[in-house]
Amino acid sequence: MIEPKTPHLSNIEMWRKWKEDRDIEAKKQLIEQYLPLVEYVTNRMAIGLPKNVSKDDLASNGVMGLIDAVEKFDYRRGLQFETYASWRIRGAMIDGLRQGDWVPRSIREKAKKIEDAYQQLEHKYLRSVSDAEMSTYLNVSEKDFVQMLQDIAVTTVCSLEDPIREEESETRLSLLVDEKAKNPDHKAHEFYMKETLVKGIERLTEKERIVISLFYYEELSLSEIAEVMSLSPSRISQLHSKAILRLRGALAKHKNQLMEH
Repeated sequence: MIEPKTPHLSNIEMWRKWKEDRDIEAKKQLIEQYLPLVEYVTNRMAIGLPKNVSKDDLASNGVMGLIDAVEKFDYRRGLQFETYASWRIRGAMIDGLRQGDWVPRSIREKAKKIEDAYQQLEHKYLRSVSDAEMSTYLNVSEKDFVQMLQDIAVTTVCSLEDPIREEESETRLSLLVDEKAKNPDHKAHEFYMKETLVKGIERLTEKERIVISLFYYEELSLSEIAEVMSLSPSRISQLHSKAILRLRGALAKHKNQLMEH
């Protein structure tokens, strides 16, 4: 991850001056210090998005997310601001994309169809299902199924950064990295969500697991992953899409079970 600019004051002192003294100059310094995060997230988010999506627009929304993060961050909890801010920056970018309605309805419907198919088949067989099984279930050829994955690749780039529920700010990915408990009910819900994600990841193929690990944990770009794995960027994009849709299906099943109880 890109290192923030060196602050004029110590980090803790800057946060204290902003949060406790409401020193506007300290706030400006914090925003300036962490601006490289916006560029970093912009470059990652731009991968796989349509050419009509401007990086400048992404960055503008990202700056608003950074400002929001500086406003809301509690430095006394001992959490890493970079992680918190990255989620806020991504969230602001995703909100901007949604408002722009950059994905046609037909593509969204196609993605939902594949997600539902993964959910139904993998719940039935309790294992990772093959492209052939998916093609049969969807009544399309394997070639057409691969093309469908390519068509919907742009809808899966931000998937693990999406809120678990529309009204919540917590993301699916945050469940895997944030160990802070909010309350007993929340902790129990979080535990079962983590279990669902872990089981979902276990059912991914080896290549899909590698792609998810390199993209979300090692923070490589899809093109860098293609180089590491000696595969084409389009193939990496397909593996990423399949992995995300499998995980979405598992999480959707979990959410439905929660609503039934």
